Amino acid sequence: MAYNIADLFEHTVDAVPERTALIYRDRSWTFAEVDERANRVGHWLADNGVSPGDHVGIYAMNSEGWVSAMLGCLKVRAVPININYRYVEAELEYLIDNSDIVACVFDEEYATRLEAVAEASERLDTFVHLEHEDDPSELPEGTAGALATLGSIPFETVVAQGAPGRSFPERSGDDTYIIYTGGTTGMPKGVLWRSEDIYFALGQGINAMTNERVESEYTKAEQAAASPSGLVFCIIPPLMHGAAQIATLSQWFIGSTIVMLRRFDAEAVWDAVDRHGINSMIITGDAIARPMIDALDANPGRWDTSSLLSLSSSAALFSQSLKDRFLDYFPDLVITDSIGSTEGGFNGIRVAAKGERAEGGGPKVNAGRDVVVLDEDLQIIEPGDDRIGMLGRGGNIPLGYYKDPEKTAANFVTAANGQRYAVSGDNARWSDDGGLVMLGRGTVSINSGGEKIFPEEVEAAIKSHPAVFDCLVVGVPDERFGQRVAAVVQFRDGQSATLEELDEACRKLVAGYKVPRELHIVESVQRAPSGKPDYPWAKSTAESGRHLVS
Repeated sequence: MAYNIADLFEHTVDAVPERTALIYRDRSWTFAEVDERANRVGHWLADNGVSPGDHVGIYAMNSEGWVSAMLGCLKVRAVPININYRYVEAELEYLIDNSDIVACVFDEEYATRLEAVAEASERLDTFVHLEHEDDPSELPEGTAGALATLGSIPFETVVAQGAPGRSFPERSGDDTYIIYTGGTTGMPKGVLWRSEDIYFALGQGINAMTNERVESEYTKAEQAAASPSGLVFCIIPPLMHGAAQIATLSQWFIGSTIVMLRRFDAEAVWDAVDRHGINSMIITGDAIARPMIDALDANPGRWDTSSLLSLSSSAALFSQSLKDRFLDYFPDLVITDSIGSTEGGFNGIRVAAKGERAEGGGPKVNAGRDVVVLDEDLQIIEPGDDRIGMLGRGGNIPLGYYKDPEKTAANFVTAANGQRYAVSGDNARWSDDGGLVMLGRGTVSINSGGEKIFPEEVEAAIKSHPAVFDCLVVGVPDERFGQRVAAVVQFRDGQSATLEELDEACRKLVAGYKVPRELHIVESVQRAPSGKPDYPWAKSTAESGRHLVS
């Protein structure tokens, strides 16, 4: 049985056509209406030269147009390519060249930047712009001229011209899906998936709690039809990141209503909870969680938040101290850490409890299906053996990195048992009770006197101090130990702490050799819009010494 992403969405449309699928700003669309708009986009693309397997860039902030463009591509077996809207011209030029896009759907305000680099792809000749939603006077100078030079078509014109029906070629589970990821280091790289594999690895084709696979491609749609109403689910991270794309699709597969924010604003999130009765949401760790809980503290009684039942964090550290604050407000809230990566798929899940302590590393999770720990010789480390190894996942995994056989060979390995595994660079070990302790990326771990220190564990300890708003931890050169731990810290407005005070807080949670030896105070910790840490920036900041507090 083929599992195709566009087919799976259409099965849900057929099961619950009149249910609200999307709420964005002041508008809402049913599943049937989203489906028709995506059909129109898909037909227009096909009529204008986009063929199965072609790549179509989406260079925009969250909007209805983003998801309609994504679905439209998938319906005609084209491949949507996510483009980070924060990229400067050099990064944008690299991605356009690397991804081989033939068409681009983009926010109107990025027209001048796109015009400057459009020739990076010889095949890129079709442009569709999503018209600016606010004051046109805010558009950059030269926008109209850039649109004219590109020959760009307004998105709503595309929707009006495309046919509304589903007369598409038959699709396959082998149709490809690419997610470009920058990770924590290096230039962006495209992770190349088969449609069927990404569904089972990330799209809830395997139940995260039970590790059971769906019985058929209709299972989720049948479950949606059996429920009188779906969840109301809020997508907070930007769709240009894989976590938000997959969360949107997997919630649609089960008939949920998606509430989408154009950009993150903590008060806007709580406004949406109050207005739409949001039941669940996805965040990306502390970068989202801390402003949200601070907004509740600053506005007691402002919002009705009684509808909120669950909160899921993915792709970034969610500190225990912040989980505890959420549970103070919502004692019955189900908080989960969903651990995974664009390359490795879903690795495990953990339900948070108040006051939990980390077990000598990062979060401890129930391992997902096909997850293993591999030693340096690519032998499987069995549960009960507490050695640290490389986290790997078998079964449904990517084909590799697009146009990068070298990185593919390094991150998709054949183990001693003959099975192929995705190894994303994360380290892990088994706990005594069979759980999986996540230790973070080996590429950013710190080696101090032979002791391996994982930044996320130390960051969580530092954030337990009430004065700390955000922080990143890196290793800097040390004559005696090779490296020492340096903390780059952003304090709350009007608050601060000394290195000694942070040391005292950390020693309650981590071993003494892991506590920071240097403190670098910055106005703002730099992160990606998804909340992922920018470790190269933090390392450069620490090594420069400009923000060092002695």
